[in-house]
Amino acid sequence: MSVDIDRFKRAAGSWVSGLTIVTSAKGDRRHGMTASAFSAVSAEPPQVLVCCDRESATHVLIQETGTFTVSILARDQAELSMLFADKQRNRIRFEGLDCATGVNGCPRIPGAVAHIDCTVAQVHEAGTHAIYIGLVEEADVHNKEPLVFFRKQHRQLD
Repeated sequence: MSVDIDRFKRAAGSWVSGLTIVTSAKGDRRHGMTASAFSAVSAEPPQVLVCCDRESATHVLIQETGTFTVSILARDQAELSMLFADKQRNRIRFEGLDCATGVNGCPRIPGAVAHIDCTVAQVHEAGTHAIYIGLVEEADVHNKEPLVFFRKQHRQLD
């Protein structure tokens, strides 16, 4: 017996998570997507994981380059979260953003709580998504409050 997909999505959406934008770049090509499926995996060696929809342009670019950067979003970045989640606005996501470049060559979203530059160590397929395990090459933390997500809504910690 299989669970109803809508019921599963509601149940999974009851998990409070942070929000990130995962980016990759190659030459003039830059892609990025909003992701809530992010976690630290190991401290030694330092590793994180992100889950990417295999139909996304970001997934394709990560496959090509073997690199990605995770920008953990700040409480005032809900609009950026929505922009990078909207597949219809894929081509304009970076317009007006003055992104620094991480040590791996990937864009870092300005104003984020933290940036984590990674090289792909492992890839696992899981349904519609790829799970990327990234070896952390560099990490920066900024004194900001995070943006959180709960039941399809952006929230702020009080």
